[in-house]
Amino acid sequence: MTTSADASPAPRPAGSPRRRTSPVLDVVVPVHNEETDLAPCVRRLHAYLTDALPYPFRITVADNASTDRTLAIAEGLAAELPGVEVRHLEDKGRGRALNAAWSASDAQVLAYLDVDLSTDLAALFPLVAPLISGHSDLAIGSRLARGARVVRGPKRELISRCYNLILRGALAARFTDAQCGFKAIRADVARRLLPLVEDTGWFFDTELLVLAQRSGLRIHEVPVDWVDDPNSSVDIVATATADLKGVARMIRGFARGTLPVSQIRAQLGRHPIEVTEPGVPPKLARQLVRFAAIGVGSTLAYLVLYVLLRTGVGAQAANLIALLVTAIANTAANRRFTFGVRGSESAGRHQFEGLIVFGLGLALTSGSLALLHAGGEPGRFAELAVLVLANLAATVLRFLLFRNWVFRKNR
Repeated sequence: MTTSADASPAPRPAGSPRRRTSPVLDVVVPVHNEETDLAPCVRRLHAYLTDALPYPFRITVADNASTDRTLAIAEGLAAELPGVEVRHLEDKGRGRALNAAWSASDAQVLAYLDVDLSTDLAALFPLVAPLISGHSDLAIGSRLARGARVVRGPKRELISRCYNLILRGALAARFTDAQCGFKAIRADVARRLLPLVEDTGWFFDTELLVLAQRSGLRIHEVPVDWVDDPNSSVDIVATATADLKGVARMIRGFARGTLPVSQIRAQLGRHPIEVTEPGVPPKLARQLVRFAAIGVGSTLAYLVLYVLLRTGVGAQAANLIALLVTAIANTAANRRFTFGVRGSESAGRHQFEGLIVFGLGLALTSGSLALLHAGGEPGRFAELAVLVLANLAATVLRFLLFRNWVFRKNR
């Protein structure tokens, strides 16, 4: 028996009673006019899951508005193979089919793969294992991760890499491959994220992943062996255009605050590891690395400004101007990247207190210059050497004051 998207919440096989035990894994195969590839795909997938998966499983063929014999073939497979079910939708859209099938499933882990089986099935168990164990929240197959083996033409390779560069630049995506048709998600996570996903087509994957990342969820990546299907019917131009529109829509949503990722992060996000044993605080090492990187950049900028200004003004004036300019930029960068303070709240106070810290740094560097010049007229190299040492001391003092005073939480 075939179920429609608005029918009972859990589909069941044609001609068989509803099972009492829920499967651990539900693998959805979204199809539209795939009468040629559907039967070989489902038979091969069913044989692999039967042999390799030590958990109860289900295969759901999600037919979205096929006009050929796809639905009839799917119903025949459901009648023949145990654990195969069919869900039919009257409207077209891969994202719509996945959303409907995943939302109605009673399995613990939900996955999907493309009907052409471009991805080697040997990656399926590594894909779902971290979700079954609870280690991760989502898992994706990646054709761009280190260790992946991919066979496809240069055109598709270029488009894929450019698209992922756009995602990294526009949406700060940290996953490597958004569009590989090989993904899985924990059911409890899907129940929270799927209502927020608007796209019903090919951008569905990207939107789901970006929402998951912004919500603080862990995304596991599996490098896959992938062979391009030369007979793919995907319209690359139309898909790329729709994807770019989806990127723009998500940027607007995050800017306006209409996507409630903060609430999901509070409920499902993975919180920082709390260290109860004495020793280094959990965030200290990361803060030191970022503070040091910003400090190196600030020091280089300071030295360049000092050298440029020193030709027209005295040493003290050049030191004052160069240190003031770089101190303002340094405070803003550390506020955002080292200590994770965002938004305009308390920004004025932070800059004011940062200027106080700057004053202490100025006292150190100016005092060092004054002592140097007290013994005579030093060379330019000696000035720079003294300023570098003084700045190192000022940097240590700046970090301590930033961490324990300016940007300290719960003040």
